[in-house]
Amino acid sequence: MSISRLIAAALALALASAAPAALAADPVKKTETKKAAAKPKAKASKAKAAKAAPAPKEADPEADEPDVLGSNVTDFNCELGNKVTLYQNTEDESHIALRWKKRLHRLTRVATTTGAQRFENKTYGLIWIGIPAKGMLLDSKLNRQLANECRNDEQLKPAIVPAAQPDAQPAPPPAAPGNTQAAAPAPAPQG
Repeated sequence: MSISRLIAAALALALASAAPAALAADPVKKTETKKAAAKPKAKASKAKAAKAAPAPKEADPEADEPDVLGSNVTDFNCELGNKVTLYQNTEDESHIALRWKKRLHRLTRVATTTGAQRFENKTYGLIWIGIPAKGMLLDSKLNRQLANECRNDEQLKPAIVPAAQPDAQPAPPPAAPGNTQAAAPAPAPQG
């Protein structure tokens, strides 16, 4: 054997005999090191939890359920068996509460040029359109009707048409378009 091999073998033997002693001393140091390392992690995780904890949420009137105490209640029966309930506060004409599928939503009035009553909740995408003959509920996010032909008790009543008087003579027919001359009276029957 050469001297370099002898030196390498001696070093390997020395390291092998020193390793068990080092390993026996290491577990104590490792647990101490682990405990010491765990404490900063715990502090860091508590700090992260404090940062991640949401701040008190501000009230979102469109997302939160509105208070309906003292409101006028109107129930609507719609086609396909759907039901909608409106809660209107006489002091606040710019908002309504609408119950749809066991959830109460707050809707805000939107101005229209047609005279229809239009209320929207942009958070949930709900639109209520009310006209004298009916109401309808739309979903603007999915672009579809949720409830149509919604009528309350008053709208379900048959319309009362005034009876025509039997003595009244029918009105003369209107002049034909483009004809500026007055219509000539019909000749009297001879006889």
